[in-house]
Amino acid sequence: MTDTPHGFLILHGWQNHRPAGHWQHWLADRLTALGHHVDYPGLPEPDHPELEEWLTELRARLDALGGGTPAGGRRTVVCHSLACVLWLHAVARGAVPVPVDRVLLVAPPSPGFLERHAEVAAFTPPPLTAERLAAAATHTRLVASDDDPCCPEGAVAVYGGPLGLPSDVLTGAAHLNPDSGYGSWPSLLDWCLAPSADLPIRHRDAPRPR
Repeated sequence: MTDTPHGFLILHGWQNHRPAGHWQHWLADRLTALGHHVDYPGLPEPDHPELEEWLTELRARLDALGGGTPAGGRRTVVCHSLACVLWLHAVARGAVPVPVDRVLLVAPPSPGFLERHAEVAAFTPPPLTAERLAAAATHTRLVASDDDPCCPEGAVAVYGGPLGLPSDVLTGAAHLNPDSGYGSWPSLLDWCLAPSADLPIRHRDAPRPR
């Protein structure tokens, strides 16, 4: 059990039915075992998501995160893929009821990718400023691969630079999902638990610092 329980909201992406082999499932299990408050919901109709439905669900989950995080604990939102742009929509609309402490955006898809797929075209992110993003979370970090087929333009060029986000770029990790070997991810767990949000996030098989 941990001395200081924290609250975590873990959000999946398009076509993700929360398989046991996904790093998000692994992360939720590890954090729960350590005594933290973890919410890892199944978002509505993941194969055919509706932006408004996902935003409604996100708002409800953020309300629960605010009320369910123990006193003195951090509130962290961990997004993968389509959930990253869901977060950007929520921020742009002012739909984050209470600012959270940390947000992690993992492998966000590019606008071009979203526009090419009718099922998720409505999620194409709106205009957003770094100031607006900073008002929704004390610290927002980007983690992406240099060869993600869902963001061929490069996540740092599309999101990290324009929004002023500290970014970790992992070599050859594709979409950072089970297909690219991301079933467990110790470095990401370390970041979730670290006192400082400045801890870099590394490859899943990178040696852990001593």
